Amino acid sequence: MRNLVIVGCGYLADIVADALLKGLLPTYNLIGVYSRTAANAERLATRMKKQGSGCRACTSLEELLALKPDFLVEAASPAAMRELALPTLKNGTSIVTLSIGALADTCFYEEVKKTAIDHGARVYIASGATGGFDVLRTASLMGNASAGFLNVKGVKALRNSPFYTPEMETNNKVIFSGTASEAIETFPTGLNVAVAASLATVGSENLQVTMESTPDFTGDRQRVEIKNDQVHAVVDVFSATPEIAAWSVVSTLQNIDSPIVF
Repeated sequence: MRNLVIVGCGYLADIVADALLKGLLPTYNLIGVYSRTAANAERLATRMKKQGSGCRACTSLEELLALKPDFLVEAASPAAMRELALPTLKNGTSIVTLSIGALADTCFYEEVKKTAIDHGARVYIASGATGGFDVLRTASLMGNASAGFLNVKGVKALRNSPFYTPEMETNNKVIFSGTASEAIETFPTGLNVAVAASLATVGSENLQVTMESTPDFTGDRQRVEIKNDQVHAVVDVFSATPEIAAWSVVSTLQNIDSPIVF
């Protein structure tokens, strides 16, 4: 059995826990959870214990890593990923992360790579609300590639943001255009998938990202396009809720332990 811990005990962590309880991850054992909100960690640990799991609600990252897990699932935020990545890798624990935005910082990205190599660990980037990383990486490796990323959100999701204007209620509006690095600085939690797409293609400084608001639109649309001299590929994903992100973690964990890898 592979020992697993989770950082971030909200909606996405609950879905991963459900997958464990349903037997979709039979080679993993959830031994610990941690959240800045202690009550959330206690709730998730209690739920797992009722199903026979010896899951512990930890009060710090240090306590969590002391359990010596094989894998840590990060379902918190880019800020949390920046804090936990190096200590986790130095612990010999591999990471499955949804907060890829933290890796838009090139210096941090290189430090993460070196630390993982030095301590025999890995960072697995879950696809989140997009996908097609295999074809995106392949087209990029062929050379002479250009890539772009479009995110579409409904105006409802942006009404409380500093980018909201009344005209967004009736008209489509481009509210951001720039590189993936600039995107994650502007939207620290809303464009992690853009950074993932950039790492799979032309890099965070070269991937052009556009965010558009649309009236009466619910959910998120992520469209990645890559072109080279021989290939033109488009990955276009609509998701009504963030649930797909958690299931991408489940898929990644299955892939890690599968004799047949997609």
